[in-house]
Amino acid sequence: MQAASLDRLFRPKSIAVVGASRRKGSLGWQILHNLILFEFQGKLFPVNPGADVIHSMKCYPSVSAIDDVVDLAILVVPSKFVIAAARECGEKGVGGLVVISAGFNEIGGDGVAREKELLAVVQEYGMRMVGPNCMGILNTAPDVRMDAVFAERLPLHGNVAFLSQSGAIGAALIEHAASLGLGFSQFASIGNKADISGNDLIEYWGRDPGTDLILMYLESFGNPRNFTKLARRVTREKPMLVVKAGRTALGARAASSHTGALAGADVAVDALLDQCGVQRVNSVEELFDVARAFANQPIPRGRRVGIVTNAGGPGILAADALVARGLELPETRPELRAELAAILPEEATLTNPVDLIGSATTGHYRAAIEALAKTGDYDALIVICVPTVMHDPTDVYLAAADAAEQAGLPCLGVFMGADDVRERARERTGRERFPAYHFPESAVGALGMMVEYAERRSRVPGKVIEFEDDSDLAKRLIADVRASGRTELDLDESRRLLACYGVPFARSGVARDADAAAQLAGEIAGPVVLKAMGAGLSHKSDLGGVLVGLDGEEGVREGYRELEDRMASVPNARLEGVLVQEMVTDAREVIIGMSHDPAFGPLLMFGLGGIYVEVLKDVAFRVLPFTDRDAHEMVRSVRALPILEGVRGNAPVCFEKLEEVLLRVAQLVRDFPEIAELDINPLMASPDPTRCLAVDARVRLSAL
Repeated sequence: MQAASLDRLFRPKSIAVVGASRRKGSLGWQILHNLILFEFQGKLFPVNPGADVIHSMKCYPSVSAIDDVVDLAILVVPSKFVIAAARECGEKGVGGLVVISAGFNEIGGDGVAREKELLAVVQEYGMRMVGPNCMGILNTAPDVRMDAVFAERLPLHGNVAFLSQSGAIGAALIEHAASLGLGFSQFASIGNKADISGNDLIEYWGRDPGTDLILMYLESFGNPRNFTKLARRVTREKPMLVVKAGRTALGARAASSHTGALAGADVAVDALLDQCGVQRVNSVEELFDVARAFANQPIPRGRRVGIVTNAGGPGILAADALVARGLELPETRPELRAELAAILPEEATLTNPVDLIGSATTGHYRAAIEALAKTGDYDALIVICVPTVMHDPTDVYLAAADAAEQAGLPCLGVFMGADDVRERARERTGRERFPAYHFPESAVGALGMMVEYAERRSRVPGKVIEFEDDSDLAKRLIADVRASGRTELDLDESRRLLACYGVPFARSGVARDADAAAQLAGEIAGPVVLKAMGAGLSHKSDLGGVLVGLDGEEGVREGYRELEDRMASVPNARLEGVLVQEMVTDAREVIIGMSHDPAFGPLLMFGLGGIYVEVLKDVAFRVLPFTDRDAHEMVRSVRALPILEGVRGNAPVCFEKLEEVLLRVAQLVRDFPEIAELDINPLMASPDPTRCLAVDARVRLSAL
């Protein structure tokens, strides 16, 4: 049903341009002009009550006056006329609308109500709508050829679908893509996305046989969870590249926990995209660098890269960039070096990078590339060419393309000082053979993203794990805290809440006086830690509210009294008891936390814990839904991984237990959205799964 409803927009047999104009340069003139110039394969109906003929075509005073079926209507009229025009389209039986007109939700005030009324009309008649406040849509399929966009430059046909939330940026990118030789299958500027959203288009393009790559310029996510579900499925088959604008915070948000302090405005976006396999680029320039590689080349089978160059410097730059991206440069085998020595100049370097030297001819390039390709030692090739009098760079480009295509290897070129090599090759062969870049770093960046996509696609998909829990007890505990007029759970309440979901804690108990503390310590039998509890004591370590290594009943009594003295001098704090807890040693401290993002919901955090967490900021974030695959990758994504894996004879921590705790916390915060922030800091990570224990925690509920 979804595909059929969007076919009304992207595969119409007839289009009415409501607001078509004779005035050159107007939007109504440009859209109709583009539809004609791009040779739309269906019927066109200009609509304007003030004209009889536009573009030598009969013009109709209204949509209802058209004596034929209309599949799609493009509205280019002032906003005050849009709703009436939309209703007329509905009564005519039009299936889809593209509303170019502005003056709706984006201007606030009356525009908000106008957009709601427009959407109500669309839904009343069962139409689908792109916009309002958009620049249009296109479909370059040979049996459609619809350019309903007001950009001046016509698009090239290709295998790339492109979504833009910005009309101006969309127009500019259509122009830029054509100059690079990058062709689109379909394009949509969704504007205010009152009806059709980015998620709708992802699902549609994911099933479109003419689309192999999806590009997106996004400014916001309408439904992040639906985006995650769709993108996870689509990226198993097709790459998705995103430029996400708005990296800075939309507004200051008070946060008292470690997790809240570390969760900046953009980490949720990074986490979401990373989890669902969508690759984020940092700029529009990088978007097209990477898109050209995906659109024109096969996906690499692995990380092994061979470099063929005629200049040492660019080869070194490429090698450095490859190593920095974690890619591999396999050394040439002796038999390959012998073969290269027989066909290359005596001065050539036969290792990887293979340097043909400046006197290299087109024949040398072809022979070297064919020799590397047939070994099976390389998964991709980078061909670097600095033009000399010894060859025509276009001949080198075509020779490299032939050799790489015969071997089935992805090939990326670097043609320094030969900006027109692609255009010349396209003139001679009618198509772009492989992407050529100005500098080695750009080619390596694009190749690196292709390799990352290949590795992600090959991984086993994750699944959401369900554990047994005591959600009823957790619900009562939260209700009791609410009833007391508080949003902050004390340490013991936090411990009991997490225990409802199986989060393991060090043995502990609450004592309200020194004798009770000594008795608890005796039951624990061993060194203990005392932690101050009470109002204003959230960050106990900073306030001197933690004593460690206490042993013996008298030592514990003295410790309790010492905490009483210390907390008495802390402003706005009140000691209400202490948590007596077994002392956990021989473990590495990690933090597991959660903060609530207003757009994305629960945002999970994992990283190196303890008192330095906010200083080192070695943490990773993920959003819900959270799978076992997410947990596996999350605990291995921090810079401190070597510490967790074990250094200087230390055994690795039990990663499986850390993953389990993360999954249990994810289940807790999914079941109780009123949890605004949560910290388990530290969780003592041990090689022994039974000794992976939380020793401190705090939970804050959202305000009522």
